[in-house]
Amino acid sequence: MNQTRLVTKSAPDVQVFDRTTEPRPADGSGAGAQQTIPAGRFLLRPLRESDAGLIRLYTADRRVAEGTRAIPHPLPPGAARQYVARAMSPDRNEDVWAIDASESGLGELLGVVSLTRIEPEQSELGFWIGSGFWNTGFATEAVQALVAANPHGSRTLFAEAFQDNPGSAKVLTNAGFSYLGDAESWSVARDARVPTWTYLRRMG
Repeated sequence: MNQTRLVTKSAPDVQVFDRTTEPRPADGSGAGAQQTIPAGRFLLRPLRESDAGLIRLYTADRRVAEGTRAIPHPLPPGAARQYVARAMSPDRNEDVWAIDASESGLGELLGVVSLTRIEPEQSELGFWIGSGFWNTGFATEAVQALVAANPHGSRTLFAEAFQDNPGSAKVLTNAGFSYLGDAESWSVARDARVPTWTYLRRMG
């Protein structure tokens, strides 16, 4: 479950879990307080330190890691804590929301959805879900809620799915994304470039 612009990517020199592209602008339009977004059966909320354990548990699953660009397998010690720390940093490049279904008794974190600002009015959407919650509709509901809230005020959103993961592609099309073209992206877990489908969502 993944995302990028329509480009061909080689092996990146990035930190574990780090999918960011451009640094935050210095004009005050950068990182700020993230809103909590109602999403039907759960809430989308900013990450907190206590999320690191569940993130470590879910992303240690090879199937989850191989569905993303930046999660390695096996997961290095401390990687989940570092990811949460970056997501909570005031100078972060990526806004990450936990899919929190604790009020429904399903757990404080089922997966995450994220937005990375590419340009002032363009952002890249990403998501992953713990394998125990696949085929439940949670990913679709989370992505749809984030798109509807549009917290970056974007005019366009980009996303991608690996071509061997049609379930993620369906999540995107269900949220109103349109197919833009084929590309490929580097997957840290696979240690290889992987063919992708790239999608675009024009906002209001």
